[in-house]
Amino acid sequence: MKHFVVVAGNIAAGKTTLTQRISERLGWEPFLESVAENPYLADFYRDMTRWSFHSQIFFLSRRLFHHRQLLIRPESVVQDRSVYEDAEIFARNLFLQDKMTERDYQVYRDLYEAVVAVLPPPDLVVYLNTTVPTLESRIARRGRDFEQNMEPGYLVQLNTLYEEWIDHFALCPVLTVPTDSVDFAHNPDHLTLVINVMMDRLRGRQVISFPTP
Repeated sequence: MKHFVVVAGNIAAGKTTLTQRISERLGWEPFLESVAENPYLADFYRDMTRWSFHSQIFFLSRRLFHHRQLLIRPESVVQDRSVYEDAEIFARNLFLQDKMTERDYQVYRDLYEAVVAVLPPPDLVVYLNTTVPTLESRIARRGRDFEQNMEPGYLVQLNTLYEEWIDHFALCPVLTVPTDSVDFAHNPDHLTLVINVMMDRLRGRQVISFPTP
């Protein structure tokens, strides 16, 4: 049976790593996030208020295109970041920080909601729940230049929006993985645990275990 799984989470939560590990372990086709092709990105970083709408519309269009491609793939697929996160996390954050006007944000939301209403959802979202100190440690360790100058509180705000989104997300089942304590990147047993629970959820299995007296 074909499965379509999305790995969601904040910056440096481990989305790409888990996507790759699932692909390697199960032989699924991976779809990794890429921002390099966005023609508005350089303009956006120079003037976020002016170019935020253009940049987010581009990201939304590409994510919708990829989502559709994933749906028609004959084999199981796993995707790094979902179309929902573009709107519910990043576009919303730009609006809340006054880097997208209310008019632009409403147009963006109207388009997003109209498309998502008819877009078949994935079979499962694997949400990587990660505390801000852990995110900051991973960002420092991987040393990407464009991540080193984030505004104070940016990761906190994104984490808040992620929690709000997950709390209300009902389009498909969600598996939450606490990545502060689950090290699927370096511990094979932890990776096996995540994949086993993921597959149980995809098969509709729910097992309640009671402690032994």
